[in-house]
Amino acid sequence: MIGNTPLLAIDFEYRGRQRTIYAKAENLNLTGSIKDRMAFHTIRLAYERGSLTPGAPILEVTSGNTGISFAAIGSALGHPVTIFMPDWMSHERQQLVRAFGASIRLVSAAEGGFVGAIRLSEEIAAVTRGAFLPRQFANEDNVVAHEITTGPEIWAQLSGHAKRPPDAFVAGVGTGGTIMGVGRYLKSVHPGVVLHPVEPASSPTLSTGHKVGCHRIQGISDEFIPPIVKLDALGPVIGVHDGDAIVMAQKLAAELGLGVGISSGANFLAALDAGDRLGSDACVVTVFPDSNKKYLSTDLMREEPRRSGYAAPDVHLLRYRAINRVCDVCYDPDHPGDGPVQPTRAGRVTAA
Repeated sequence: MIGNTPLLAIDFEYRGRQRTIYAKAENLNLTGSIKDRMAFHTIRLAYERGSLTPGAPILEVTSGNTGISFAAIGSALGHPVTIFMPDWMSHERQQLVRAFGASIRLVSAAEGGFVGAIRLSEEIAAVTRGAFLPRQFANEDNVVAHEITTGPEIWAQLSGHAKRPPDAFVAGVGTGGTIMGVGRYLKSVHPGVVLHPVEPASSPTLSTGHKVGCHRIQGISDEFIPPIVKLDALGPVIGVHDGDAIVMAQKLAAELGLGVGISSGANFLAALDAGDRLGSDACVVTVFPDSNKKYLSTDLMREEPRRSGYAAPDVHLLRYRAINRVCDVCYDPDHPGDGPVQPTRAGRVTAA
C-alpha cells in the first residue's frame, strides 16, 4: 500500500530522436502520492522514540499531499490530525484532508502563507499537550524515508531492466526529501550520478534563495529553501515553465493513460533537459509524485496555450513498460543491485 511502486520506462520521440525516461509511479501509493512514504516512516520512528504517543494530536504544515498522507495514516492509527495549509491550494486537496478525518486550518497570504502556517502550527503545538509536529521541511527522517526505500527500489529495478546505472536523477523540490534521500542512496552506490533539483521557471526559489514570482506547480517551490535541502550536494537546478508542465501532464494522461499531476509533467520535462545535457542516450530517472485527481479544479483540466519555447508539444509519447515492483524474495535489500536471490535454510537471502 505504501512504497514499492512500479518503475515506468517511457519511450518517446523528441525532435527526431527516440528516447527513454524512467519514472517511479508514486501516484500508486495509498493516498495517491509519494508523501505516504515520508508520513509512514516519520510516524513509525516517532512511536519508536516516544515522541508520539497513542492518541496524541498530530499537527503539520503542508501544500496538500503531506497533509493528506498524515490525515489518512494518523487517523487510521487513532490520532486527531490538524493540517495547516495555504488557502490557494486546490479544492480537491483541502477536501481530501477532511475526507481522511483531519481538521484543516487554511492560512492566507496576508497571514504569511507557508511561513505563517509554520509559525501558527508551532504556536498551537506549544499549548497543546502531547502534540507531535513532524516538521517535514526540517526533519531528517523525511530524507531517510527515501534513502531506505525509494532509492534502493530505483537501483534494483534499473539493475534488473536497464542493466546500467542511472546517469541522473531529477525531482521537484518541495521539502527536498525526495531529491536528498534518493540522491544520497544513489550516490552511495554510483558516485557519478548527477542530481538535478527542479523548480518552476517563473518562481526560482532555489536559484535566488528567496520567494520570487508565482507558479501553478503545486507541491514545489514553497516560498523558501527547506533546511534539509543541501544545494552544495546537488547538481544544477533545472527550471520548468508551469504551462509546459501542465501540457506535459495532459499528454501523459491523454496519450498513455497515465493520470499524473502537474509536478509529474515538470519532472518529465526536467528529465528531458537532463538527458539533453548528458546525451540523449543517458539513463535519466525521475518520479511521478501524485495523481491528476487532486487537480480537477485547476488549469490541469483546462486547455493550456502552447507557447514558444515549450518542450512538451515536441514530445511524442510512444509507449511505456512497467518494471515490476521489488520483492524481498527476489532481491537482497542490503545489496539491491545484485539480482535474484534465494532463501537459505536460516531464512536469510543469498545471491543466486
